Amino acid sequence: MSTTEVAEEVVVVTEKPAPKTRPDTKRQPPYAVIVENDDFHTFFYVIEGLGKVCGHNRQKAFLLATEIHTRGRAIVWTGTRELAELKCEQLRGLGTDFYATHPVTFPLGVYIEPLPE
Repeated sequence: MSTTEVAEEVVVVTEKPAPKTRPDTKRQPPYAVIVENDDFHTFFYVIEGLGKVCGHNRQKAFLLATEIHTRGRAIVWTGTRELAELKCEQLRGLGTDFYATHPVTFPLGVYIEPLPE
């Protein structure tokens, strides 16, 4: 009798896991907070407000207040729409400008608009 060796071939199939894909997230477009000039609010009030709400130091706030005064408006902050809306409302809600000769009780002229991407 002869012995026959039977070799079995074992094939192992391993599947590579599918690469992890991130869902397509769309970046939010940037928005600008814009302050308009008026003849009533004082420089001190605007500078103080830009420091409190937007976090600008005195020098940056002064430069922005000067731009608002000379050009009629200036972009004072940029970011997401939600935060821009918040900053806008915070600037409007600063309260009375007691630095003026006669207290100014109406808010700053502030609005937001989308920036080009």
